[in-house]
Amino acid sequence: MMANALEFPEALLLKLRSAARVVVLTGAGISQESGLRTFRDPQNGLWRQYRPEELASLEGFRRNPKQVWDWYAYRREAVKGARPNPAHYALVEMERHVPYFTLITQNVDGLHQMAGSRNVIELHGNIQRVRCSVCGESALDWEDDGLEVPRCERCGGLLRPDVVWFGESLPAAALQAAVEAARQAQVFFSIGTSGIVQPAASLPYAAKNRGALLIEINLETTPLTPRADFAFHGKAGEILPALVRASWGE
Repeated sequence: MMANALEFPEALLLKLRSAARVVVLTGAGISQESGLRTFRDPQNGLWRQYRPEELASLEGFRRNPKQVWDWYAYRREAVKGARPNPAHYALVEMERHVPYFTLITQNVDGLHQMAGSRNVIELHGNIQRVRCSVCGESALDWEDDGLEVPRCERCGGLLRPDVVWFGESLPAAALQAAVEAARQAQVFFSIGTSGIVQPAASLPYAAKNRGALLIEINLETTPLTPRADFAFHGKAGEILPALVRASWGE
């Protein structure tokens, strides 16, 4: 069912109020409303000349580790200046009302946690974390002199961002937890995601196939739209707060 962004059918509100298990999948669209560019948006300055695959792959890191490190340092600074938007806070509020609430995100910016979301599964890692490219050990602190890529204190390997690059597998534990949550969901939201990046794109279908009510919130239609029980096209920062107010009167 296609619906006007601020008109919510009573059947949807009743289901959301009564659901014990709600799962939300978020993508780059929700962070875009906080001023963060999506990964494939045209970049500024020096980075405009590069394709994402050159800067977000193990092959690119092996060819030019300093270039990749500097790209992620640039992105980390952009994330530090961003703040959660009303969509992030609406999900925090929704979590307060749902006994079993799981937020699965493809984003690496940590804005959900900054807003106050507690049960967050990060499928693609977190740009603020760094780990060794050799032994995998997390680095809590590192010194960046701007000349060389920092190295692991444990083994001397080059440090890299703790994110999933092109061609890499998602963290097994995170993916398994996301699949299990989707299969148990009574209501499943897909918010700000294109619906084409696998394996995350399969999660709404896993929920739908197990009987979940499927709700999509996105600026545009996606391959998931025809399968959604309710599809709202507009800004998540406007739709989600209105939906939370309509559902719980806050």
